[in-house]
Amino acid sequence: MTIDKTIRRHTIAVIVDNEPGILARVVGMFSGRGYNIESLTVAEVDAHQHLSRITVVTSGTEMIIEQIKNQLGRLVPVHKVADLTSEGPHVERELLLVKVAGVGDHRVECLRIADIFRARVVDSTTESFVFEVTGASEKLSAFISLMEPLGLIEVSRTGVVAIARGSAAIMKRGAGN
Repeated sequence: MTIDKTIRRHTIAVIVDNEPGILARVVGMFSGRGYNIESLTVAEVDAHQHLSRITVVTSGTEMIIEQIKNQLGRLVPVHKVADLTSEGPHVERELLLVKVAGVGDHRVECLRIADIFRARVVDSTTESFVFEVTGASEKLSAFISLMEPLGLIEVSRTGVVAIARGSAAIMKRGAGN
C-alpha cells in the first residue's frame, strides 16, 4: 500500500463554544505542531447555544489533514469538526476591500476591471476608489494582480468562509432559531 504524499488545500469547519480562549487554543494547536493556517475566520453562529464557527484553510498530506482534524476534535470545547473539502461539494467565498489611487485613464481602467469582476465601488474620492469584491480566493487574487499596476494602495481580506452544499448541516441549530 502506498501513502499519498500529495499536499492538498483543505477547508475545515469547527463548531465550538463561544468562550474566551478557544481561538487561541485552536491557533496554538496549529503553531505548536508546525501546521500552516492559510486563512482563518471565526464568528458566532448561534447566540442561543453560544456557538461559534471557525473556518480554517490549511494544506497538507492526507495524513497531516487527518492529524489536524483529530487534534481539533480533542480540544475542549469543540463540538464538531468537518473537512468540507473531503466531505463533498461546498461553497467558499471571501470578501476583499481594495483601495486604488488613480486619475485619468487609470480611473477608467479601474472601473472597467471592477465591472468585469462585479466589484462594487464603496468609496470614491477624486484620487482613489475603494472596491468591494466577493468570490473565490483565486478571483480575488486575480483582481488584486490587475489593480497593482493601476495604483493599488491597500488590501484587506476577510479570509475564507465556507458551507457544505445541500440540506445536511454540520450541526443543527437550536430550538427557536
